[in-house]
Amino acid sequence: MTCRSRQAAGGFTLLEAMMAITVMAILMAIAVPSFQDASLSSQLRASAGDLATSAYLARGEALKRNAVVTLCMSSDGETCADSGGWEQGWIVLSGTPVKVQGPAPRGISITAGGVTSLSFQPTAAGATAAAFTVCRKTPTVGNEERVVTIDATGRPWVKRTTTAVCS
Repeated sequence: MTCRSRQAAGGFTLLEAMMAITVMAILMAIAVPSFQDASLSSQLRASAGDLATSAYLARGEALKRNAVVTLCMSSDGETCADSGGWEQGWIVLSGTPVKVQGPAPRGISITAGGVTSLSFQPTAAGATAAAFTVCRKTPTVGNEERVVTIDATGRPWVKRTTTAVCS
């Protein structure tokens, strides 16, 4: 009769597998909210950047075409809207749409204090001045926002603030 030596098993025990799952669950509970917050901050930054880029484009088109160019909120991508919010999307318009911007990501709010359209003059002066607040409605954790200011010459700039009371 030969005696065989005990060979090591090639797998995990149930206890080892449960410990690994527990450690992974704890790490995920820590990482997921942080990742979601980073993702929402990225969407906020992108939405503010898209608005500023559209203002730069409208200003440039007004100078290039020697005509008034309008930046206005739009739900259909073809005509200016009188109701709704800027998060539904906007267009740069010079007779026909020059640029169409689709809706903002879910949970992002864009307000402009009642301004529904901006006019950019071919002289780069006398443009409609406005301040847009881009903030996140959900989740309500954090009060980060971006303020896109467009001055009377049509130049936009983006500023990060933390005074958001997003509606």
